[in-house]
Amino acid sequence: MSELIDILTETPPAKVLLLALDMGEWDCERSLDELAALCEANHMEAVGQVTQKRHAPETGTVLGAGKLEEARLTAMNLECECAVFDGELTGSQIRNISEALGIEVLDRTMLILEIFRSRAVTNEGKLQTELAFLRYRLPRLQGLGQSLSRQGGGGGGGGGARRGAGETKLELDRRHVHARIDALSEKLVEMEKRRGENRRARKKTGMPVVSLVGYTNVGKSSLLNKLCDAEVGVADMLFATLDPTSRKLVLPSGLAILLVDTVGFVSRLPHHLVEAFKSTLEEAAFSDVIIRVADAADPEREQQLEVTAEVLHSLECDDIPTITVYNKCDKAGAVPFDPGILLTSAHTGYGLNALVEKLDELLSHRVRSVQVLLPYDKLGLANLLRENGSITAEEYRAEGLYVEGVVKAEQLHQLQPYLV
Repeated sequence: MSELIDILTETPPAKVLLLALDMGEWDCERSLDELAALCEANHMEAVGQVTQKRHAPETGTVLGAGKLEEARLTAMNLECECAVFDGELTGSQIRNISEALGIEVLDRTMLILEIFRSRAVTNEGKLQTELAFLRYRLPRLQGLGQSLSRQGGGGGGGGGARRGAGETKLELDRRHVHARIDALSEKLVEMEKRRGENRRARKKTGMPVVSLVGYTNVGKSSLLNKLCDAEVGVADMLFATLDPTSRKLVLPSGLAILLVDTVGFVSRLPHHLVEAFKSTLEEAAFSDVIIRVADAADPEREQQLEVTAEVLHSLECDDIPTITVYNKCDKAGAVPFDPGILLTSAHTGYGLNALVEKLDELLSHRVRSVQVLLPYDKLGLANLLRENGSITAEEYRAEGLYVEGVVKAEQLHQLQPYLV
């Protein structure tokens, strides 16, 4: 991630103009602020914006002719290289708006896809992103340019006869995209099988899984780093983490857990991305506990939690115990918070002990404190505590090894004969 940031900072960001149609379906100003942050994450600088309030979009161009002319002049005066529309556009709408403005046009979904394409690190992340891009592009091929209407085939023949016109470039492109989508889907199914095998192996070890989920850029990776003394890449930008990262954390009770950092959410996350990244997000669905993280300093933190809840509901995670955390509380100032919500700061370490204690409380049924006296021919049983639990005291006695510690509840029966 640091290498990516270094590369991006070598060249100045591209100037872009934000476009939006406000039909009252959501907070347009808030959405444009988020769109500007998405542009920044893609090394673009939003230097202006043009919005229009309408009850319904203009056919073909979404915005009216007068507003498009205003956008053209604004883009020209601000020397914008591109315009980004806050919503999804059809292929023909993209082409029409681009022709009206005289610059390239992206929509919100294309921008997010581009960020994902540039950030994906693992093979699975790259394949998922390509699949999402192709599924989004497929229905828009017809409107994305006149060059797609060119035909192949034709040619001479005896006496000037001509063969059939052959397939249009549009048809060729569609056939190629369909074939690529099928190939990617097969590869991802195989990867999902391996992921399932890894989950089953993890389940055999009995190690509980705790997932950090939440809006993008709320500090999930920073929390994981602070709690686990890890070095997962972090950056103050949207979608800094696209691939799930897991680290081991030992709770005060001695129970070892796996803490998983997942891809962040964003409001109106494109359907194609939710579907393509479902296998990654399903880490949350296989968790024993979910930590929902929001930014305490963001006035829209409650809306962030709503977005998170919607995605978790789509993954059928409603029955999994959940801890709600407001991170970055050191930046929030004197703001009243619900006492049932934990306040943390990955930067200062505030509240992390309370978070770990809460995890211990929720998972307390997984471990038992024991005192055992192991005969010398049964010393191997001490590994149950060393590898999967913890040892707080041990003493060699004439009768054997005396041990105090914590063992997983499902392994307690192996020590039962030696309990004291």
